Amino acid sequence: MRARTESLQPAELKAVYAISRIVAETLDRDEALAAIVRLARPVFIFDNAVLYLETEQGGLEPAFARAIGRGRSTEADLAWGERAAYEAFHSGNDFLYQPEVDPSRDRLEQHFYLALPLRLGGKCIGSLVFIRFGGPAYKEEQINLAKFIATHVSQVLEHRRLVERIANLEAERRLARLQSDFVATISHEFKTPLGFIKGYSTTLLRKDTEWDAPTRREFLGIIDEEADRLSELMDNLLDSSRLQTGTLDVTKQPVDLNALIDEAQARWQTRHPELEIHWRPGPSVHVLGDPKRLAQVLENLVGNAAKYAPEGPIWIALKQQAGWAQISVRDSGPGIKPSEQALIFKRFYRSSTLKGGTRGSGLGLYICEQIVKAHSGEIHVNSGEGTGAEFQVRLPLDDARAARGDKEMAL
Repeated sequence: MRARTESLQPAELKAVYAISRIVAETLDRDEALAAIVRLARPVFIFDNAVLYLETEQGGLEPAFARAIGRGRSTEADLAWGERAAYEAFHSGNDFLYQPEVDPSRDRLEQHFYLALPLRLGGKCIGSLVFIRFGGPAYKEEQINLAKFIATHVSQVLEHRRLVERIANLEAERRLARLQSDFVATISHEFKTPLGFIKGYSTTLLRKDTEWDAPTRREFLGIIDEEADRLSELMDNLLDSSRLQTGTLDVTKQPVDLNALIDEAQARWQTRHPELEIHWRPGPSVHVLGDPKRLAQVLENLVGNAAKYAPEGPIWIALKQQAGWAQISVRDSGPGIKPSEQALIFKRFYRSSTLKGGTRGSGLGLYICEQIVKAHSGEIHVNSGEGTGAEFQVRLPLDDARAARGDKEMAL
């Protein structure tokens, strides 16, 4: 039997209209259900109200419950009408259980149940159960009002389902877009070194031309450089994937940052003698970290500076203050626009200040930030257009090492 509006009293109609507004304006399911219970209680007396929803296994489980009447602070709260909920759910009809009131028994032990099936798209998805302790019996007009309430509860669930569906569709579209961008970016990045390798190796293998030794060395040097570039790209992709899944291996131990930078600077000058790097070693500064990963951060930051400012000097500095070690890498390049400074640490993001021939995957700074975060540190950039960029890495000092040092000084 459907609910009939003509049977509703003015106060009941007012409550139904207020409930309709709640359903239309509130997206949070529990918030909407709590408001419906609050609005319905003055015109439809009940002590407990419970929403049962179908599980994936075909059973029912309570998804929302309120005890607001008699016995709400006693064991009567345990009376949630599960059997009544199953009766309404399986039959698809209202279920009413109204025993004769026994004056000799505690009213809280005498349960009156009204269970109504909830439908979405012609399918029963659960039950709404109202419970009274010790009566009175549910009247026909009260059951009619309860049907309106159940209809509105179904609408709340429908809204929730639609919101979740829209969110899922948006997530699917976003994932598809990310996958498409990823494939396009990686395809481009792989094609460039592979193109060089293929082109120069094919040229060297030509049978109709003889190449002199200097030319062969030049071509082989380009092939070797591009193979290194390809290997670096693969390593960055693997590290990026591990960072995304939280499986990047970070093994911490005491690290002297001064010695770490000194060793890295010697490697850079050997590999790239054309780079003008200013670094002045100082006192030891100890942190607890993974030397391999911290060296990777330095490599990426110096490589990034060399990429943006290939003809200018690079300054590296290390200082210690207030429980932190700070490494700064500064270049004399074009700088980073303020609008881009919040984006440069994002995966695959490449600054618009890069020149057309400058290559990069947009993974270096993302990997730097994630490694620094894995060391409980911070990384920031200070830059202005035309004034270069300075990246600052802050890492917590090795407290145990500092404590031992203080003790040794005291002795």
